[in-house]
Amino acid sequence: MQQDEIILRKGIVHILDGELGYPVYSEQQLDITPDLNEFFTGHIFKIMSGDDMKKCYFDEESSDIYKLLKDFSEDDFIDFSKDITKRLYNIMNSNLAIPSADLAVLSFSLHSVMYLAILKMNYKESFVHMTQAEESGNVNSIIKYRSTLPASSSKLSEAVIINLGDYTVNIIEKKYEVNGEKCNYLSELYLNCHAAMSSKSKLAIVTKAVEQVNKKHFEEEPVKQMEAKRIIKEEIEETGAVNVEKISEKLYGKTPDIKEEFDAKMEKYHMEKAEVKPQSSATTKKFEKQFLKTDTGIEINIPMEQYQDINQVEFISNPDGTISVMIKNINKISTR
Repeated sequence: MQQDEIILRKGIVHILDGELGYPVYSEQQLDITPDLNEFFTGHIFKIMSGDDMKKCYFDEESSDIYKLLKDFSEDDFIDFSKDITKRLYNIMNSNLAIPSADLAVLSFSLHSVMYLAILKMNYKESFVHMTQAEESGNVNSIIKYRSTLPASSSKLSEAVIINLGDYTVNIIEKKYEVNGEKCNYLSELYLNCHAAMSSKSKLAIVTKAVEQVNKKHFEEEPVKQMEAKRIIKEEIEETGAVNVEKISEKLYGKTPDIKEEFDAKMEKYHMEKAEVKPQSSATTKKFEKQFLKTDTGIEINIPMEQYQDINQVEFISNPDGTISVMIKNINKISTR
């Protein structure tokens, strides 16, 4: 998917500012200029191509948003956008921890499929200049502005993308305090849908479990720990995914007790048979390098390609139990 394959059709923005005490609805759709088109398609692209996104499935009996979607028509775009905005504002108005925002409701097509995007653009505080004309001349000052929208380069933390063909939902969200407890209010209260974990969260669970098991059983064997990172990287490069069963077998197949311990950690999250498919290079960036720190305070950063090449780096186990790291074929050393 490329950003220019996303075709915006209609859009409208409503204001959900808790300090006002009421939502401010727009009565006209946006004039989608080239700049606005790039701004919104950029955010949609980052959401759909990233790994923070979670799949979410409507509870069709209890979800008001689902019922509204079933009758959705672009001919009634403004009224529809007001209806779904009002439901979100009512939740926000009762729970002051949820941040104020502009809510952009957009329809777009991608590969001939129609989608609806609900982008909650939480306000940022920033400083802007202000010029006033005085008798003595212009006076420039700096003021704090609390309703700045997220920049084009930033990532939204709350957004919903709905496939209007099959009503599947992709969501990114944050927990905020509701009735004294933090919860995912967007999926649980607003959409009434059941969300699975994101690819980013799933991969973090797998790598955390590997780190915990290795630290417990192989703390004195750093090479063993580095091999685990290499194996996960290879699996992603070869298959585009991390198959938990295969990783478990490759890492711990020769040590059944340790394998059972790792599998138990995965079962805790119902991930013992999971296949994690990260999309974004940012998610897998941690596997591109090996980071070492010695007990003497030396830190070494080794690109994975060089770590795998014995002509570049070699780890030597010495008879006295210490480890030597030999870095080979260096033509030049620079400092910074």
